[in-house]
Amino acid sequence: MRIIDPHIHMQSRTTDDYSLMSEAGIVAVCEPAFWLGTDRRWPESHLDYFNHLSTFEPKRAAKRGIKHYCFLGVNPKESENIAVSEKVLAHLDEYLDRPTVLGIGEIGLNKNTPNEIEMLKRQLRMAKERKVLCIIHTPHAAEKVAGTEIIARVIAEIDPPRHLCVVDHCTRATIEMARGTGCWTGLTVYPGKLSTEDAAGIVRDYGPQRVLVNSSADWETSDPLATLATVGTMRSMEMPDSLIERVMWHNPKEFLGQCSKFQV
Repeated sequence: MRIIDPHIHMQSRTTDDYSLMSEAGIVAVCEPAFWLGTDRRWPESHLDYFNHLSTFEPKRAAKRGIKHYCFLGVNPKESENIAVSEKVLAHLDEYLDRPTVLGIGEIGLNKNTPNEIEMLKRQLRMAKERKVLCIIHTPHAAEKVAGTEIIARVIAEIDPPRHLCVVDHCTRATIEMARGTGCWTGLTVYPGKLSTEDAAGIVRDYGPQRVLVNSSADWETSDPLATLATVGTMRSMEMPDSLIERVMWHNPKEFLGQCSKFQV
């Protein structure tokens, strides 16, 4: 079975991970810009990172038979710094034109602060104006439900094309709210977010329509083969291969394929 992982942070992974992923049937990945572990103090640090994601990573992936695409923007954990964020966004268009950049992301909320909400609005407006794909990050743990409620209100206010947006990191507590926005929804199989059983159960109970399953694997304890592990769990739950293939291949291909740059 061919698999697309629509949200993974490969800069944090080894070349061995790329090889294992390729052998497991993962043929394409998308890497949204995210927090590297410490806050970047200068706009140029973000821009150098954008350059890395749009030049080096596609080449590293291609050597292992995987197509690498990315989303760029100021992630929610660093959007608290408005002064730096504004300078980064002033240069974003220069990178959005690059051949493997599919859109803006991951944007969203971390602690649901006023600055984070302001930067979410600004970047969602940019995505709407440019008619590009957008990945929206919902907060972790205690802030998730309240943050998802805020995100739903922001989406209603900004009114971006819903088919171009995914509300990511959904859980049982937020899936109905996220689906109610009209956007795509993302299920992240990652320790502390969702187990394979959690993700498979949500797909079983809510259906495969407009849902994406990803690993979000990064520099913390995480699994770049989480999508494959979820396939195994779905099969153990006796879900038909046609449904599994829809979720793991056809859905991400449909969502990402709305950008003509995406080819698999």
